[in-house]
Amino acid sequence: MNKKLVLLITLVGIAFSCTSQSKKITDSKVTQKPNVIIVITDDQGYGDIGAHGNTLVKTPALNKFHDESVRLTDFHVGPTCAPSRSGLMTGRYADRVGVWHTIGGVSILRKDEVTMADVFNENGYETAMFGKWHLGDTYPSRPQDKGFKYTISHGGGGVGQTPDYWDNDYFDDTYFKNGVPTKYEGYCTDVWFDEAIKYIEEKKDQPFFAYISTNAPHLPYNVPEEYYNKYKDLDIPEFQKVFYGMITNVDDNFAKLQKKLEDLNIADNTIVIFMTDNGTASGYKTVGGKLYGFNGGMKGTKNSEYEGGHRVPFFISYPGKNINGGKDVTDLTAHLDILPTLATLCDLDFPERQKKIDGSDISSLLLGTEKTIGREYLITDSQRVQSPIKWRKSAVMSDKMRLVNGTELYDIAKDPGQENDIAKLFPEKVEKMRGFYNEWWSSVSTEFNQFPEIILGSDNQNPIELTCHDTHIHESHLPWNQNYIRDGKKNPKGGFFTVNFEHSGSYKIEISRWPFEAGLAINDAVAGREGTLSTEAINEGNAMTFKSGVVKIGAWEQKSPIAKGAKSLAFTGNFTKGKTDMSAWFVTDKNVDWGAYYIKVTRISKKFTLLE
Repeated sequence: MNKKLVLLITLVGIAFSCTSQSKKITDSKVTQKPNVIIVITDDQGYGDIGAHGNTLVKTPALNKFHDESVRLTDFHVGPTCAPSRSGLMTGRYADRVGVWHTIGGVSILRKDEVTMADVFNENGYETAMFGKWHLGDTYPSRPQDKGFKYTISHGGGGVGQTPDYWDNDYFDDTYFKNGVPTKYEGYCTDVWFDEAIKYIEEKKDQPFFAYISTNAPHLPYNVPEEYYNKYKDLDIPEFQKVFYGMITNVDDNFAKLQKKLEDLNIADNTIVIFMTDNGTASGYKTVGGKLYGFNGGMKGTKNSEYEGGHRVPFFISYPGKNINGGKDVTDLTAHLDILPTLATLCDLDFPERQKKIDGSDISSLLLGTEKTIGREYLITDSQRVQSPIKWRKSAVMSDKMRLVNGTELYDIAKDPGQENDIAKLFPEKVEKMRGFYNEWWSSVSTEFNQFPEIILGSDNQNPIELTCHDTHIHESHLPWNQNYIRDGKKNPKGGFFTVNFEHSGSYKIEISRWPFEAGLAINDAVAGREGTLSTEAINEGNAMTFKSGVVKIGAWEQKSPIAKGAKSLAFTGNFTKGKTDMSAWFVTDKNVDWGAYYIKVTRISKKFTLLE
């Protein structure tokens, strides 16, 4: 860790024990602190920007921002969505904070993790997020539980995923405004930016932190037709035309945001960051034996341990401190560095409960006062399993060397495409990098057996709705998308939720095949929708033949028949405060167990009651 950051965290206690007079002095300066806006897109890789050499994608606003900003040219994240976001928000490795997958109950940020929004919030900033959170849809891990005062977000890891509001499809959707389902008009990316701009207009006279996290260009590949038409005549696959169209729509919105900052006369005192969350998902693909797209000469795409899976764009501008001018920083950097760096640039104190930060303060690189921070190694990996596996899809990174999966060594200065494994030529280097990984693994693995908890019965979310997206089970059985709920082919039976009853008392548990807002009977079928050139189809919902349902919480288990036309099945029970496992399933007319997709838990009383 950077020595300055260590000193800062060590002195937090002193800062928090200051007199009330000192507190007033700090508050008097708060209006001089810079605003911060982070724009992070989803599944847009290093090569999916014109400024990086892609001759097909149209990104004039991002190209201009690239030319005016400071660029981190060797910047790394996690190879997938939620792990990247957990590292950005906490400055800590994803494997350390419980977020090593995108589904399956391990894309949930632990309760005791301090986020970037917490830090800004507790230093007098207004805080807001717009779009994709993907670090938990239930208390205590929602964005509003993690430092954001104002939130507009979709559920799960993307619009249309299982925790999202039913039937969202990117257009005129219902999103969660401070946790309350609220209908919005327009295309999703437009909504995120429009609402962020409204927020910025309202908060322009006080320091704010705005986190704009688009779900685009993540699948499903849906975009207004006018953006598809910008690419319709190109010799590329149809999905890539939509993918590029989604990126161009982001670009237009980014231009609108930049103009608003200028119009409000706050651009000089606003730190603006553009970055992405992992390598490209569809900007570099082989279809029918032909390779389409551009990947900056790197090997690997989203979910890969190779460079193309985790090296992404990072542009930052802060004109008031001369962080601009089209300069490159070539030092090895990562998403873990952003929180400690912003803490320095914005003069923020860390709270006393702050845990060890894995990132480094790189403000000196951005300000040009140092050429290097002397970092030795960084690590990234892609686990995507219930329990992390040592060396799985991992990369140990030094300045120009990459140890991949513990056995392959590449010199990316000479071999950026990672084609020539030189591990046998440099066995001492391999052993040194393996040694660093071993120490790192020992450090991050201490809580691998402690899944993040969903808290039941809290006043902060009662009732609380759970979805099978967070069921602990192998992903091949997990219906993480609403299309899987519709067709009923994936079955999470055998999976469980890690829950913690905040209060002892009486509870009602309701289970359903459909989300509760859908208003559908458990065994109902539902119509699908045909796709268009610029939107994907939505599956039909098949009828089911469930005859009964079961809920199991710890040693307690109840079974009940399903009445004809019932929309859900309800159970009541008395439960003791504390941690346990919960599972729920249906039984078909052929006595086949089938996992319940949606569960609602309501605390009825903080006292045990006599139940029928």
